[in-house]
Amino acid sequence: MYLVIDIGGTFAKYAQMDSAGNIITKGKRPTPRTNLEELEDVIFSIIDDQDSTDVKGIAISCPGTIDVDTGMIYYGGSFPFLHEVNLKKRIEEKYGKDVFIENDGKCAALAELWLGSVKDAKDSVVLVLGSGVGGGIIINGKLHRGVHLSAGEVSYVMHQINPVTKTGQYFGLDCSAVEMVRRIAEIKKLEDPTDGETVFEFIKQNDKEAIAVFDEFCIYLATQILNLQYILDPEVFAIGGGISAQSILLERIKWAIEEVKKANPLHIGNPRVVACKFQNDANLYGALYHFFVSKEMLMWS
Repeated sequence: MYLVIDIGGTFAKYAQMDSAGNIITKGKRPTPRTNLEELEDVIFSIIDDQDSTDVKGIAISCPGTIDVDTGMIYYGGSFPFLHEVNLKKRIEEKYGKDVFIENDGKCAALAELWLGSVKDAKDSVVLVLGSGVGGGIIINGKLHRGVHLSAGEVSYVMHQINPVTKTGQYFGLDCSAVEMVRRIAEIKKLEDPTDGETVFEFIKQNDKEAIAVFDEFCIYLATQILNLQYILDPEVFAIGGGISAQSILLERIKWAIEEVKKANPLHIGNPRVVACKFQNDANLYGALYHFFVSKEMLMWS
């Protein structure tokens, strides 16, 4: 049995999983975003509540740029206090278990590579739509990290820049699913600005105001998918994140790609776009797969 922990901005989700990727038990606890000590208290309490005799190792998904060889975290994403913290080493020293840690977006990509929608593809791109756009690039069946460990950090890609002010528009901001939902919720005067279910009901009903915002979101996303098609030429793009459960999302992305191509006849790319298999549990599966791959590499080194 393996203990897998996904450190998210709202909750720390955890599960006991077997080597085949079956979830035996799972739960979640609120994630403090104030300081390292409080976050560690939550992580340690999750580990303490497990029967350690059954746990062969601990796999962790975490925001930030992760040096997977050392376990060092840089920049920490939603948890800036994790910058230059070696969470892997701290947990290993406390519990005497093997620990491997990976970036949350890359975990989502690894989940799809292991058991999901890109497992049969040689080259693929996984895009996870959330507060920004996370994910990973798969080349020759392996996650590509890049020399600075930032390959796949597409949120930072700019698609337009003001030559006077030098300020740009970012993929991660214009394709933020959270922001798209918030904008529609505000227009429709919903009490809860995060009520994605109600927002998508408006979209499915072809509400004029909701569709205008949603289509803009899909056009921006389609544009970046086409850009990545020319740069990487992958076999498939897999779209993940909570909103990927909405079938209309995939339909509209494909529509948007064709609309962009029609308006720009130079385009010859024909990206294949599918939905990710894993949604809310993707980071758990990916963290466990990363554990297995890292453990095997360690044995052979």
